[in-house]
Amino acid sequence: MPSPIEDYALIGDCLTAALVCRNGSIDWLCWPSFDSDACFAALLGEPKHGRWLVTPKDKVVSRSRTYSGDTLILETTFECEQGSVTLIDFMPPRGEASDIVRLVRCDRGTVNMTCELVLRFGSGFSIPWVRRLNDGTMLAIAGPDMVALRTPVKMHGHNMTTVADFTVKAGETVPFVLTYEASHRPVPEAIDPFVALDETEAFWSAWSARGNFKGKRRDLIQRSLITLKALTYAPTGGIVAAPTTSLPEKIGGERNWDYRYCWLRDATFTLLALLNSGYQEEATAWHHWLLRSVAGSPTDMQIMYGIAGQRRLLEWEADWLPGYEGSKPVRFGNAAHAQLQLDVFGELMDVFHQSRVMKIELDHSTWGLEIELLKHLTTIWRQPDSGLWEKRGSPQHYVFSKAMCWVAFDRGVKSAEQFGLAGPVDQWRALRDEIHHDICANGFDSGQNSFVECYGSRALDASLALLPSIGFLPAADPRIVGTIAALEREMMRNGFLLRHDPRYTPPGEVEPIEGAFLACTLWLADACVLAGRVEDARTLFWRVANVGNDLGLIAEEYDPILKRQTGNFPQALTHIALVNTAQNIYAALHPDRPAVQRSEAKQRADA
Repeated sequence: MPSPIEDYALIGDCLTAALVCRNGSIDWLCWPSFDSDACFAALLGEPKHGRWLVTPKDKVVSRSRTYSGDTLILETTFECEQGSVTLIDFMPPRGEASDIVRLVRCDRGTVNMTCELVLRFGSGFSIPWVRRLNDGTMLAIAGPDMVALRTPVKMHGHNMTTVADFTVKAGETVPFVLTYEASHRPVPEAIDPFVALDETEAFWSAWSARGNFKGKRRDLIQRSLITLKALTYAPTGGIVAAPTTSLPEKIGGERNWDYRYCWLRDATFTLLALLNSGYQEEATAWHHWLLRSVAGSPTDMQIMYGIAGQRRLLEWEADWLPGYEGSKPVRFGNAAHAQLQLDVFGELMDVFHQSRVMKIELDHSTWGLEIELLKHLTTIWRQPDSGLWEKRGSPQHYVFSKAMCWVAFDRGVKSAEQFGLAGPVDQWRALRDEIHHDICANGFDSGQNSFVECYGSRALDASLALLPSIGFLPAADPRIVGTIAALEREMMRNGFLLRHDPRYTPPGEVEPIEGAFLACTLWLADACVLAGRVEDARTLFWRVANVGNDLGLIAEEYDPILKRQTGNFPQALTHIALVNTAQNIYAALHPDRPAVQRSEAKQRADA
């Protein structure tokens, strides 16, 4: 059985990423890219589905781990009775072939170690053919995949597994290098693991030095930014929602989805997190990925794309994998890519407008695309959709979806007015006002003094906490004040904001249907900042931050009953929200250094 989600650490090379457990086992890795099949899939099954364990054979008295400074170099120290050893894990971001380097450094005494390499290509399905080359390289091939293992340790096969026992003494460091290449290509050349360590440290240290957060816990925010960088596919600039698939929203449940893709919904959140933190190059690359991915007819626009902008993300189930702690099915691909989710139009228009505000040089074709997007939105904004939570039932008129349609036309108007761009601005203004009136007339429940999830419903929804942040109404408007009060009254559990109203649990579900979706609590904190409730915002911020594991990594959700992280891990949106909320709180406490917010502090006061 895999370990608790919070027991894992992340390493990556901006092509893909691996999860390393406290015990020294790499239990998840998709190679050669985030959206490839996994070659280590024990996270969703058992060791026989693929893992790489390097750990003391001697009894471990205690263990600890840390990242080396502001890098993605993981150091796990095992204290044994006869000595101490540190396992150093990293993936050199060299932008060509992809490697995992593992260095076993003995710090004290003598330690007996064991290594167990279980390669299973095809996400735990295919056992490779392993052979040894004349230079000692071990080569494993199955279908299109090939990996080469180089180490001075004498490895041998046993029960379809490559294993070894070895001993390290104080002052010794034993290297292992595993390199991926397509099987039709030549065997990848060897790299010097110690040079790679220096280069990897230099890469991450230089990147982190660009971060500009000045708050007391810079380490926490910088770790979130490093995680966001690690989830970036460098060749295209796309940022995956998480490096994993099918980690359950509820342990043992069926709400298991593939997050190894790029969501348009995260666009503005991502842009602001990067730009406010000093990372314009990455923000520009993200913008260019967005523009390439959505290019074409607006009628074909999707809510998510592959890391290179792929559009067909067909969903299927790997029935040979038992799932994380029995949480089935295990899904690859994501059928939600074909849903109509109207809010993404607002996300795109917002991210392009914010890019102009923050002086990112946009492609000359961007404005033309925006005009076409708004032209199409004019014809469809009245339709029901699947909403930002991607519900797989009947479409509804979701309030947040409609509010983001308002955002789309609002940002079109603002871009035209502020940057001298030509377009049917009068028509956009009229539509903006019509949508605003429609939401206030049909999406507000006067009995609860709150906006609601969808037209005709009394259920609340955590996305309503974003209404002041997107500028739909000021935080001081009585309807927003009432909405935030209703969310705090009805949807808080153990100090966290749920995303679905627990009073309206779907038939057949048992409350809670999932853990607390952590970004929602941070959205509520942002609303508190705008309302002048900074101390309340800080309380909510730290509640989420304290969910992070010892390395500062956070999943999609948190189960406050089991006190465990749940959902895909680490989750980009959670870390993005943590960065943005920290910047907003810091700006509120230090008015001389404001952070740019989505609303631009120009919110509508009229209905």
